[in-house]
Amino acid sequence: MDFKIDTRDTFSVITPMGDEISVNLSEELHATIRKMRQSGSQNFIVDLQHCSSIENEAIEGLVAMHEESYSMGRSLVFTGVKGKVLAAIKQSETDELINLAPKMIEAIDIISMEILERDLFEEEG
Repeated sequence: MDFKIDTRDTFSVITPMGDEISVNLSEELHATIRKMRQSGSQNFIVDLQHCSSIENEAIEGLVAMHEESYSMGRSLVFTGVKGKVLAAIKQSETDELINLAPKMIEAIDIISMEILERDLFEEEG
């Protein structure tokens, strides 16, 4: 699978370049995130702007990525979700289980706020 990766100071943006979110793409995306964590990246924005369809089984993979990230005290936000992909995510009620941001700037805001919250809680503890 082809991903465009942009690493910033506090997060990395991963953009799948294909037009379908398949189970294979979801698994490869998850593996890429795990590998990048070992290299020091901790928070991720997955930009799905090029994706126009999604397999139902792949939705479960998005939830698994989200749950793994938050269980580790890290952030994961999906952005650029539109059309059939957004409709499928809402139909499965997954939009209640994962972070969705309509635009990149909002995804960056979510990551920044969550980092700030974790830092504040660490200072208190």
